[in-house]
Amino acid sequence: MTPLKILMVASEMVPFAKTGGLADVVGTLAIYLKKLGHDVRVVIPKYGSIDFSRHRTRVLVEPMGVWMGDKEEWCTVIETHIQSDIPVYFVEHNGFFDRWGLYHDEEMNDYLDNPKRFGFLSRASLQICKDIRFSPDVVHAHDWQCALVPAYLKINDSDDPYLGNTASVLTIHNAAYQGHYHKINYDYLGLGLQNFTEDKFESYGHINLLKGGIHFADLVNTVSQGYADEIKSPYGGVGMAPYLSNKGDSFFGILNGVDYDVWSPGKDTFIPVNYSLKDMSGKKKCKQVLQSVLKLKESPRIPVIGIVGRLVDQKGYDLLAQVIRRIVDDMAVQFAILGSGELSLEQFFEALPKEYSGTIGSYIGFNNVLAHLIEAGSDFFLMPSIYEPCGLNQLYSLSYGTLPIVRATGGLNDTVINYDESTGTGTGFKFWDATTDALYYTIGWAISTYYDRYHHIETMIQSAMSQDYSWDKSSKEYVKAYHKAIGNKNDR
Repeated sequence: MTPLKILMVASEMVPFAKTGGLADVVGTLAIYLKKLGHDVRVVIPKYGSIDFSRHRTRVLVEPMGVWMGDKEEWCTVIETHIQSDIPVYFVEHNGFFDRWGLYHDEEMNDYLDNPKRFGFLSRASLQICKDIRFSPDVVHAHDWQCALVPAYLKINDSDDPYLGNTASVLTIHNAAYQGHYHKINYDYLGLGLQNFTEDKFESYGHINLLKGGIHFADLVNTVSQGYADEIKSPYGGVGMAPYLSNKGDSFFGILNGVDYDVWSPGKDTFIPVNYSLKDMSGKKKCKQVLQSVLKLKESPRIPVIGIVGRLVDQKGYDLLAQVIRRIVDDMAVQFAILGSGELSLEQFFEALPKEYSGTIGSYIGFNNVLAHLIEAGSDFFLMPSIYEPCGLNQLYSLSYGTLPIVRATGGLNDTVINYDESTGTGTGFKFWDATTDALYYTIGWAISTYYDRYHHIETMIQSAMSQDYSWDKSSKEYVKAYHKAIGNKNDR
């Protein structure tokens, strides 16, 4: 198959800027597409927080003019590489990107000019192609921040010598975030009043960037088939269901992958002892170290439930907050908690170790070493999400033989096989109702299985660690999506 020329446009990417799983997907997918022989390049903003000390950089384009509405903005394009041969282009515009946070200020208020900031990024990414004479076969835009890329391709660049034949793919990582802002920003975007309509960019008198991107993209995908089905339904689509349904077979899910060079107990450089299916003794040592680090009672017999994530309602941690005291009062279990998010939940989970010394340990913030240790040292991993487009930690947990306890939604439902008590098979424990009782009794089910049917736990660990959710598979699915998008573009 002929190699493709692919331009990925995103608001964040590891190892440069990250607030969530989007950054992991962009950085890792680019590497795997390159392994498949494709010419892949990435455009992201040059945030003031990015540390380039470990990367060689050069000025690629300076100055570069970008027309936005009736105004020409000026910027610089900086180039570096990952994996030696994957170009990453940084759009440097200090007025837009040299700020405290990527999307919001210190008080978690969205920057009101976000449409201008990311509209400019989208338009600039295409201007780079013109200035360096790069003609991508497909531009892959990620989330609402880059949803204007498909629109600009159709509205402004349909006859451009470098971009006229370029197809577009838009990946929705979380449909709840749509780029919904005041229409005062619309003129600056230069999209034309004829496109400020209910089926494109207009939403209750405001701008909806994601909705417009869905309309103009040649193909739209999200990060699991389960989530794709959910957000096409009237109750799960956060208003996007009819527009996604209109895409027909050009909207579907592609499951995120795992980079097993990073998230594998046999290779993990962050854990005290490596282990594998053939020799699980290292997992016992990791559990001992985890209990020590978080000041839990050091006992190999007491099961540890790990948590790593954003402490927000969407992730179901408000449900856990309501029931965790009941759980530790009624069950012989420990919690190892790592996360940050909503202040009230941070304060709640930070205070618990004082109340339940030796039973609950928590670290508020982010610590990558501790994140790996929790995956390796826990017996179970809890993800009680209200909704979850894909989820990555349950995939990591399977690799480490740490059985997930999850709410059956989106990618969690797709990737965790529910325990069958009659046969001892499965890879985790699932519940469906987003209630404290459902969460309590499912954790109880897992804990009773641990104490009463540990041979089933061992069988499940074997099955979990044998699962393959590598990017090898997912990257090939993206290549198929790119070819379908190109076909859709040509058909039109």
